[in-house]
Amino acid sequence: MKLSRRAKRMQQHHARSKDRNAALNMVSLMDIFTILVFFLLVNATSSEVLPSPKNVTLPDSSAEKLPKRNLVIAVNDKEISLQGVPIVSVKAAMKSKDKTIKPLYAALKKSAIKVKDITDKKGVTIMGDKDIPYALLKKIMLTCSGAEFTNLSFAVNQKQSVAES
Repeated sequence: MKLSRRAKRMQQHHARSKDRNAALNMVSLMDIFTILVFFLLVNATSSEVLPSPKNVTLPDSSAEKLPKRNLVIAVNDKEISLQGVPIVSVKAAMKSKDKTIKPLYAALKKSAIKVKDITDKKGVTIMGDKDIPYALLKKIMLTCSGAEFTNLSFAVNQKQSVAES
């Protein structure tokens, strides 16, 4: 029996595909992994993390907003520093009868001119140790508002909410 042209073509096609091994297209696979790596890199660096001094223990909170780029006032049990530069000791700040801390006020006024690229609304982030007294925190906040830094925020450790755990 004689085979038609279509039948011969089908036999040749099946014969060709039998001896071919299955292969992966590596170009597409590499493209997918490259896109995945870029996605992970972009999302991993999207949140800004404040540098935490070793001698400041931040309180825990369920804060949901990310920190902004502001001036950072770090307060521990010994000193108050602005952008990592020590300004005044806690003892001297607490002994003062004024409602504000004059050295911190002067440093804030001085840095307001220098750091216009950091803050857009004159913001300050206070990184206060969780054991500092409220009277000291109140003096720092009054000093900031007196120096026209009215956008105050507090640095905290973000704890997991009940829904996440």
